[in-house]
Amino acid sequence: MANISDCKKCSVHFEPDNIDIVVDEGANLMETAVAAGVHINASCGGAGVCGTCNVFVKSGQVKSAKTNKVSDRDYKKGIRQSCQSSVLSDLTIEIPVESRLEKAVLARETGDITAQTQAALVSGWRFDPPLKKLYLELTAPTLEDNISDLSRLLRGIKQQYKIDNISIDFEFLSKLAQELRSDNWQVTATILLEDNSSYKIINIEPGDTRNKHYSFAFDIGTTAVRGQLLDLNRGSILAHAIDYNRQISYGEDVISRIAWSQKTGGLKRLQQAVIATINDLIVELTDSAGIESKDISHIVVAANTVMVQLLLAVDPGYLRLSPYVPTFSTAPLLKAKSIGINAGEHVHLYIVPSVASYVGGDIVSGILGAGVHQVDNSTLYIDIGTNGEIVIGNSDLMLTTSCSAGPTFEGGGIKHGMIATPGAIEGFDINPPDFEPVISTIDNVKAKGICGSGLINIVATLLKAGFITQNGKFNADLPTKRIRKGEDGYEYVLLPASDTQIGKDIVITEIDIDNLIRSKAAMYAGYKTLIKSIDSKFTDIERVIIAGTFGSNINIENAITIGLLPDLPRDRYIFIGNGSLLGARLISFSSDLLHEGERVAAMMTNIELSENADFMSNYMAALFLPHTNADEFPSVIIKKG
Repeated sequence: MANISDCKKCSVHFEPDNIDIVVDEGANLMETAVAAGVHINASCGGAGVCGTCNVFVKSGQVKSAKTNKVSDRDYKKGIRQSCQSSVLSDLTIEIPVESRLEKAVLARETGDITAQTQAALVSGWRFDPPLKKLYLELTAPTLEDNISDLSRLLRGIKQQYKIDNISIDFEFLSKLAQELRSDNWQVTATILLEDNSSYKIINIEPGDTRNKHYSFAFDIGTTAVRGQLLDLNRGSILAHAIDYNRQISYGEDVISRIAWSQKTGGLKRLQQAVIATINDLIVELTDSAGIESKDISHIVVAANTVMVQLLLAVDPGYLRLSPYVPTFSTAPLLKAKSIGINAGEHVHLYIVPSVASYVGGDIVSGILGAGVHQVDNSTLYIDIGTNGEIVIGNSDLMLTTSCSAGPTFEGGGIKHGMIATPGAIEGFDINPPDFEPVISTIDNVKAKGICGSGLINIVATLLKAGFITQNGKFNADLPTKRIRKGEDGYEYVLLPASDTQIGKDIVITEIDIDNLIRSKAAMYAGYKTLIKSIDSKFTDIERVIIAGTFGSNINIENAITIGLLPDLPRDRYIFIGNGSLLGARLISFSSDLLHEGERVAAMMTNIELSENADFMSNYMAALFLPHTNADEFPSVIIKKG
């Protein structure tokens, strides 16, 4: 072991990942994990207030202040908050199960498109990718026909494909002469749609390469990045891949990441984190499909406004300051390589336009994919997450807003909350005769925490069974030892320590329930405020489209029971899964839909809720289970304790 006083460089070994990294003495331990590519839960982005980034120091020494997020007992065992610890020597660090982010569960997304869902998707579009490959057989120059190589190429495109409104990408000129002559003036030109009617030549290859015509579609989410490798000849998906957005170690929500970006070097670090995620996915996608990366010529990205500005290293600081103005809504086409994406020199990146600071291209993409802009039906479109986005409208009008629901729906701010990974409690019921719970976990392994959908199921069941009151307080008079007084007030014991992975009782507390109530109240108040702004009411809504991975795992009945979703006929609810990736893929397949996406973004009007008096009134009224006005939830029957 190196002497602490002499240690200028320290080796840190992370288990169970079996990853080593060398850092300067004094380096922050959580940042060291991030640099090593080791995922650790960090809800608050290293502010020291969430306690989700705890690690076990197996050997070596760290400097760490004692905080109330680590009990005296755990501190003596060697548990430390990684964000509040600095490296003092060579270390061996174990990431406990409750602090790990496990990638396997990210694949737990439904790909099934039911007949009901199919009816909610965009229709009538034409397969006509904005990226095209044109095979040309040109005549060799002669003394009688000695125009420039570029003029010869443009003439050939006009003659064979009737395209004459075309520009060039300067970089490809340096190889033009060689490529034209490499295969006896038989070449393939790659052209990219720039606007409604003009194209740009971005690449030239000898021979006929039309059979190698591919692109990527990416959804850059706050929690995860999802990608697809697309065949632009057949309009098919060749491969899927998904991974946690490496920015997650800098905070689970966009506000935490904006705060991180304001630190010295923070913006660049956040950009590098998401670019590294994309590059890893590119390797995974191409390897899976057996495709060479050089044959990829286009990338479409859909993401929320904060993620877009971080991707491009554009300061997002003003997004959280009134009047909440983004730097841009429509990003210009840019070279993917210019921001560090591992792609060919010719590959361009198209970013789906956004609407406002907290209504981004992911929502525009979802609205496009769901075909909301094509129908007369009054539609409520919801994407539930840390930042909940809501759209109300149809082909004539669309209003949109966002509300900060907090990280509760992804397990943040909950004593034993966690992202939906194996071991997360998801299913919950109560056996009436003995008040004992019936619990199921993701992958049916020992429990280690509670995910967002599990939290909804638990609270709804406790409410219906009379274990909690409508203001979220436990009924301590019930004849069960499950309800007890804990360090944070009354709590309900879901599982004893012996039945968990973490060696501790897993409980749900009144504080947890209060956090859920606040989150669901923000979402419900958002719907109500938006609907009222068009002089309408819930009963006028003909369809409710729920997008996003979290939405796909929601139990509708339980979500209505707690007041997260409006009490409407259940057949009006439609799930479309990842609307953001759906729209990005469709834009890759259709020039018409690319233009439609831009039209959709332009027709969406944003309503800012932060200083809206109606929103605050609706929010206060929703701080109850399911709501202070029982008439709004006629189907919810609650047993009185």
